[in-house]
Amino acid sequence: MSKADYPYPDDEFDRAADADPDVPRGVHRAPRSTWSRWWPFLAVVVLAPLLAFGAVTVWGMVNDSSMNDAKDSGVTAPEDDETSDPGDGTEAPADGTGTGTEEPPATAEPPAPTPVLTTPVQVLNGAGIKGLAGDQAKKLTDAGFTTVDTGNVTGTKPAQNTVYYASEDLKDTATAVGQALGVTTVTLSATDAGDGISVVLVSDPSA
Repeated sequence: MSKADYPYPDDEFDRAADADPDVPRGVHRAPRSTWSRWWPFLAVVVLAPLLAFGAVTVWGMVNDSSMNDAKDSGVTAPEDDETSDPGDGTEAPADGTGTGTEEPPATAEPPAPTPVLTTPVQVLNGAGIKGLAGDQAKKLTDAGFTTVDTGNVTGTKPAQNTVYYASEDLKDTATAVGQALGVTTVTLSATDAGDGISVVLVSDPSA
């Protein structure tokens, strides 16, 4: 339909095309200010920390109130006790070790016997090996004995190499003589020992 066939009279909208082009036409909204654009963001930045702080404060107050109520009611948490009763009737020691049963102190061992190196010792050769008594006498001298003599057996010989000692107080010294020579038979005999200790050899103890 052409404009000539339009049955209605012209109105302000039809005349708008002839109006001043610098005059705005249609519906217009006033421009927004800078503050109106930024205030929502500023509100979020300010209010969010305040709300979080308020929530934490309220939560802390609730917890403190609960703890105070528990204290007022007389309920206390159990405490760890490292020295508690083990339950078997024995008291646990203060240092936390063992079962509380005291062990007897260790008994000190008696000191090793000390031989009397000045005791007279006689070495008798009954083996028929030349120089045997002198060789064994030198071993005793090297061991620290100071009075050592040598000789040959006269009379009955023992079945094995034997160290004789005259009295009980010479037992430790006679044992030391046997250890120095490798003789294990040590016998109390005042008759065969003479004035102190006598060693009767029927074989070479070093063989």
